[in-house]
Amino acid sequence: MLERVALAAVDEQRRGRRWGIFFKLLGFAYLFAILFIALGWLGKRDGTFPAKHTALVEIRGVIAAGQAASADAINSGLQEAFKDKKTQGVILRINSPGGSPVQAGQINDEIRRLRALHPETPLYVVVEDVCASGGYYVAAAADKIFVNPSSIIGSIGVLMDGFGFTGAMDKLGVERRLLTAGENKGFLDPFSPIQPEQHEYARQMLGSIHEQFIKVVREGRGDRLKDAPETFSGLMWTGLKSIELGLADAVGGVEYVAREIIKAEDIVDFTPRENIAERVAKRFGAAFADSILRIGLGYGGPNVR
Repeated sequence: MLERVALAAVDEQRRGRRWGIFFKLLGFAYLFAILFIALGWLGKRDGTFPAKHTALVEIRGVIAAGQAASADAINSGLQEAFKDKKTQGVILRINSPGGSPVQAGQINDEIRRLRALHPETPLYVVVEDVCASGGYYVAAAADKIFVNPSSIIGSIGVLMDGFGFTGAMDKLGVERRLLTAGENKGFLDPFSPIQPEQHEYARQMLGSIHEQFIKVVREGRGDRLKDAPETFSGLMWTGLKSIELGLADAVGGVEYVAREIIKAEDIVDFTPRENIAERVAKRFGAAFADSILRIGLGYGGPNVR
């Protein structure tokens, strides 16, 4: 009897250890699965798309290097979308207030290149809340632009913003001591009185970028663009008014364009998505670069927004 009890106790301990090992392995598998997804090793597209589909790429937020809406990211998504042989048309969904003229220009150039390379594949822009300034710089390269009646469109202009603190410094008795090598190295320094020649130079530089913006819009919209004096003044309009001005073509959303215009209602998202590891690395790198710029090289620049 004692022997049976002892053997039963040993068997129970073994079963307990087995279940303990099982649950530990299950927990480790769960943690590894989360880690793989976070690093982007799982959850990627497997290429099993519908026979015919509409490709979707999104521009959301400020268009800037190192951001989700950078030229590198958006162009990568567009290239994949056009390269897929089952893509019947591409929708570029935009919800952006603008950003870097360089980044917007690079996306515009890539859209034009891809449209010429794949003339049988149309590209349409669908605007959500805002498609302003740099966002519209990108949109002008599309075959057609679809908007919501309440979308905000336009702001075709360029700005360089900042502050001047000289009055406050005088009242506080603060003296600015700025040493430079190069007479214009302290260009538009907010803590120094503005120099008329530097102010004029900045206006000419912004005017040159503005002319490039206007040229891109005229080339993209062609005869659809109405010749109104306020078009390139930096004003913004509702979606319906933008259609009247020739800045947009019609009212429509993503599903409508895919179903009624492209005739392929299955939508496949080709927008590049950052995984957690990439996001952390980029933010750390951006913060480091930003600190270097502020310390040694000067800071700021024009924005099409």
